[in-house]
Amino acid sequence: MSEFIDAVAAHAFMRNALMAGLLASVAGGLIGTYVVSRRITLIAGSLAHSVLAGMGAAYYLRVVNDLPWLHPLYGAIVAALAAAIIVSMVRIYGSEREDTIISALWAIGMAIGILFIFRTPGYKTDLMTYLFGNIVMADTQALRLLVGLDALILVVVIMFYKQLLAVCFDEEFARLRGVRIGFFYTLLLCLTALTIVTLIYVVGIVLVIALLTLPVAVAARFSTRLWEIMVLASALSALCTSLGLALSYEADLPAGATTVLLAGAVYVLVTVATPVSRAARKRR
Repeated sequence: MSEFIDAVAAHAFMRNALMAGLLASVAGGLIGTYVVSRRITLIAGSLAHSVLAGMGAAYYLRVVNDLPWLHPLYGAIVAALAAAIIVSMVRIYGSEREDTIISALWAIGMAIGILFIFRTPGYKTDLMTYLFGNIVMADTQALRLLVGLDALILVVVIMFYKQLLAVCFDEEFARLRGVRIGFFYTLLLCLTALTIVTLIYVVGIVLVIALLTLPVAVAARFSTRLWEIMVLASALSALCTSLGLALSYEADLPAGATTVLLAGAVYVLVTVATPVSRAARKRR
């Protein structure tokens, strides 16, 4: 651990990586709580994989047209928001089954991204890291983007906390109270899309759902209030990303996979320990 601390103090890219993990944890804890409560994990998975289309397109335009300012995460935001709106509109107005459009977006987004990557000249080492995560690639531009996304998500959650809570737990009651269900459901999916973009830097597209849901599942074991779960999940996610980065540095392992395994180990430990603890109390 001392080597990791020395590396953070000595190298800017390690400080950027640590900060990226902490920033992503804030959004992950807040919106992951809604995702788990509303049971839209499958939709979140579809949004996560559809972002590859936007990232591939942005990377292609950046290389071919020499646009250094066009960060792949900008394309990810556009693709994720577009996919979120499509899913929401199909659920509200369409006759197509929701699971069908989710699967279609999942596959089509990945296919479009792969085609753009294939057509981009040169070696695509940058874009490949987004599939499996490479937090040490986080630069100043990415950190600014993560700060902006965190601020936006935090403001929206504070402003519409009660409405989003109603949409997650009692949609029919919310409708009777005059809450615009369609609008807030779409808003929730858009927030989920933006959160996924923040987490891609930490664990990549393939593992993003694990970091979005596992800390929330653990936090829900210790509280039933939504805002408390959000705080606990954000704290646990920050702990996992920081420790995951430290362990991966010490053992020379991929940071994203190490972080997810750490979060998974905590989830398994808490899941097993909770009923054992309850049984021990009953015996007393």
